[in-house]
Amino acid sequence: MKEIKTEDAIGSVLCHDITEIVKDQRKGPRFKKGHIIKEEDIEVLLNLGKEHLYVFEKDETMIHENDAAEILCNLCFNEYMKKSAISEGKIELTSTIDGLFKVNREELFKVNSFGKMMIATRQGNVPVKKGDKLAGTRIIPLVIKKEKMEKASEICSDAPILKILPFTMKKAAVITTGNEGFYGRIKDGFTPVIEKKINEFGVEMAFHETFNDDDKKITKGCLDAVNAGIDIIFCTGGMSVDPDDKTPLAIKNTGADIISYGSPVLPGAMFLLSYYKKDDRIIPICGLPGCAMYNKRTIFDLVLPRLLANDMITSDELASLGEGGFCLNCDVCTFPNCGFGKGW
Repeated sequence: MKEIKTEDAIGSVLCHDITEIVKDQRKGPRFKKGHIIKEEDIEVLLNLGKEHLYVFEKDETMIHENDAAEILCNLCFNEYMKKSAISEGKIELTSTIDGLFKVNREELFKVNSFGKMMIATRQGNVPVKKGDKLAGTRIIPLVIKKEKMEKASEICSDAPILKILPFTMKKAAVITTGNEGFYGRIKDGFTPVIEKKINEFGVEMAFHETFNDDDKKITKGCLDAVNAGIDIIFCTGGMSVDPDDKTPLAIKNTGADIISYGSPVLPGAMFLLSYYKKDDRIIPICGLPGCAMYNKRTIFDLVLPRLLANDMITSDELASLGEGGFCLNCDVCTFPNCGFGKGW
């Protein structure tokens, strides 16, 4: 790059955007890369504080910020994503579908630790909607060594850092348990809550049964749902350690692989996650504690998007929810734009 006085820049070609900030009105490029400086531009540039300009002299060992941003963007770019135009050396990615946003945190850390380059993303393991912004990429200087960008690209040669998983599960079963509901002593307030939340993801409650605290009946109900082609099963109630709460035993007796009974989340400590395998299908069977019925946000809201995107959850991932797993029950709930559940 060659530095020249602004007064002497007429006819020169800008090699970078020049930003203008007008308080309470706009922030953006007043002059774009490639603009040929005219006589009438000189006073504007001086008013923007630009007493000197830089002309990019071609050097095969260096890469301009726009080209470098494209390289970083390609390290992230994946199916169901859209790139923005380059502006001020930055490219942003947006989602083209509703789905689950995933971030390879190890790869992201490696790139951002490399120096003079950055990739900033939104939180991973959260649902996104079509049009939501996902990430932005740029380098810090105006130019960067080509060799440095090549080494950064090698870090992520296997797969993009980001991905979006579509919500694939469409049919859910709700198995309502408990003597009080089965015998009509109380009205079932649990099922409508579950149905409303899954409907927000385009999932239909296609199977519903109500049983008393009989583990054999609950087990059979779960297996009947599996045989009916259901994608995911939610068992509501009967999840405490009281002797007459039989839902955990019933889920175990289906033959499902129990991932975890209990989670470091409040509300939601008594949550149970298991996976039932039948042929080439993997059907999550969840035991939902009573808090999911009356608390605004619980463990159910954290795991639901991942389950519906068929994103397998491990016991270690559930354990990682301890940090940020304490809901503050704010008077005005701003979830998911809060710290609840950001541990994984």
